[in-house]
Amino acid sequence: MSETVTTPSYGGTMLGVQLYSVRDRLAADRDATLRRVAELGYQAVEWFNPTDDPAGLRTLVDRYGLTVWSTHAPLLDDTDAILDAATAVGTDTVVVPWLDPDRFADRAAVEQTARRLNDAAKRAGERGIAVGYHNHWFEPEQQVDGRPALEVLTDALDDEVFLEVDVYWATVGGLDVPALLRRLGDRVRYLHVKDGPATTPEAAMTAVGAGTLDIPAILAAAPQARRIVELDRCDTDMFTALADSIGYLREVAS
Repeated sequence: MSETVTTPSYGGTMLGVQLYSVRDRLAADRDATLRRVAELGYQAVEWFNPTDDPAGLRTLVDRYGLTVWSTHAPLLDDTDAILDAATAVGTDTVVVPWLDPDRFADRAAVEQTARRLNDAAKRAGERGIAVGYHNHWFEPEQQVDGRPALEVLTDALDDEVFLEVDVYWATVGGLDVPALLRRLGDRVRYLHVKDGPATTPEAAMTAVGAGTLDIPAILAAAPQARRIVELDRCDTDMFTALADSIGYLREVAS
């Protein structure tokens, strides 16, 4: 049995990592991967497949002193099973990570999307679970009546449905992210912090601080939001990029 890891003490803001970043490593050795995440100094994780052995994941995150802040899951497709799994893995927050771009094509589509999210949030709220929505590039990029579809969606969501703003994808979608975050205010409870060229959706990402985003300005615009590092893909070793990212963020926060 693996030994308990003592997470390095950096002080300051607690930082999380989206485990999708190390999905290949997790598939090969879940125990060793979570141990390494803790050794890098991350104190929290966001899961992405809650119905995949939630009890086993809970055992490992507890072993390594990690908190499961949230999980991504297609909540609109299988609500009850996902809520059961979220509880088993030890989180009170589910984030819908992706909806088809067609659901943001016009005002009617956005309002229907909002109704479905609101309904799911009500069901989740009865079980003490909060629900949020995570953007990609198309919700900021697509316009509805001259405004980014993401902001039109926000207006149509009930107050209890929060946003997890992916700052990289919002940049790829053409938005001034600090300005966006100031407009959205407290609706933003989580940030996906990533970096890179931010030119096209296909471009590989970099460690946070090594790309083109103004990370200090972005973080300053949403001081209330939890910060989760996520690198969907990276040309360098992923653990090296995650180590460089947390080192940069600790320096920025100090």
